[in-house]
Amino acid sequence: MSVLPYLVAGWIFLIGCYGLATSRNLIHAVGCLAVCQASTYVLLLAIGYRDGGTAPVFADLAPGARPVVDPVVQALTLTDVVVGATVTALLLALVVQVGKRHGTVNPDELSELRG
Repeated sequence: MSVLPYLVAGWIFLIGCYGLATSRNLIHAVGCLAVCQASTYVLLLAIGYRDGGTAPVFADLAPGARPVVDPVVQALTLTDVVVGATVTALLLALVVQVGKRHGTVNPDELSELRG
């Protein structure tokens, strides 16, 4: 088992967090959150990977013949993609509304959002 996919997932997450911390635009911040979310795709696929595994279709396989890939992890990854796209769309819609109302998407200039 290789540690490379886990390192790649961590690297993608850190790049997204760095972009989020240095962002001066709400649209850029939403994009960086999407990058952080993409690291979970890599992580889930790394967890579900089996060396030499086949598709989990048992009609043509003898019992115990070859290892199969866990279909639950694949379903979770697909669900993660759908939820990530939905959250990104919602956040972008909110950024558009903030831009219309306040005339800027720079978080430093949004004084009404401060407590």
